[in-house]
Amino acid sequence: MEPRRSAGHDHWFYESQTRPDTLACAPLVPEAAHIDDRFLLGLQQEACTLASLFVSFEPALHAARTLSQLLFPDTLNASLTHTLTLYDRLSTALTVAQVAGVQRLCNHYSARLNPLPGPDSSRESNNRLTQITQYARQLAMQPALITGHSVAALDAVGLTEPDIVTLNHVVGFVSYQARVVAALQAMIALPVRWIPGVTPAPDAQPARFTPDHFGQAVIQAVEPRYASSAQHAAATRCLNHADVAPALGILLHDAAVLSTWVALMEQAPQGDDAILAQAVSARILGCHGNFTRRAGDWREALLEDVDLAAQTQPVIAVSAQLTRLPERFSAAHLQPLHNAGWENERLFGLLHAIALANWQDRLLMALTETP
Repeated sequence: MEPRRSAGHDHWFYESQTRPDTLACAPLVPEAAHIDDRFLLGLQQEACTLASLFVSFEPALHAARTLSQLLFPDTLNASLTHTLTLYDRLSTALTVAQVAGVQRLCNHYSARLNPLPGPDSSRESNNRLTQITQYARQLAMQPALITGHSVAALDAVGLTEPDIVTLNHVVGFVSYQARVVAALQAMIALPVRWIPGVTPAPDAQPARFTPDHFGQAVIQAVEPRYASSAQHAAATRCLNHADVAPALGILLHDAAVLSTWVALMEQAPQGDDAILAQAVSARILGCHGNFTRRAGDWREALLEDVDLAAQTQPVIAVSAQLTRLPERFSAAHLQPLHNAGWENERLFGLLHAIALANWQDRLLMALTETP
């Protein structure tokens, strides 16, 4: 049979690696790369009925936009201690967006990734990108399965400690962003795409929350005597944040992101509804520390059956749906809260707390609770 060749991607080891003389296909939505607001991705224009809401939450949205710029700048120079390239970060972001299933994010990160040169086609580069992608997908989909071996595999392919911390922040940020976008789309009743065959990952096993379940840090903390002025400043800012304390020394490897992340958390509502929602996220994902601190009187009910508890408390139902399947989150899931008299500001405060908990849980589980 006569051999045939066609123009397109020449696959060597990984689907993103191509020969230099091969023209890459344009992304499906190329204009998504040039949007002004890289956090809400155009939703402010579509959700004009929520204008007052955006004004109320402007400090939080400003912090989120700053984090987007820190994690995904227009240009980035790698170094010996910070080897993650912009391609690595955007490729990871696209992986997490695909796990979340929010098409608006997939369009944006795909369009930004498209023109960037990929890694060379060596076996080492392929293995490095494969490990990064596998880790990101696991942390985004089922963080309870992340172990010390998962983190060690990143170290084995050349990622430094600052790289690993930043990578976890990238996964956490896009998980958070996906849920904020899904929440706003539900609040303005945009239609939801239903993909057949998509099932959520199972909830974490109750055994993770027993007193004898011990997690451990797998990354060396920053030595105070070697810390930079920026790291000392970030540490000082975080001293009164109990949620950050278990991983503070490790998170200092990326002091700029840490400081802005804490500023974002300071803007999140902390009422009883938000605390319960955060407990639901921690229960589903498997974050022992956050669940223990927040579950309160709901501990036994949530450990026994989250869906059964949701039948009597709509906050639990909303939290569980947005945590498990953000791509299917719709206006119908918010209707019980609307019927109970919730205004938009209170409602978005709850949804934002759920989204932020999804970031925090993944980060703490990967860095301080790995078995």
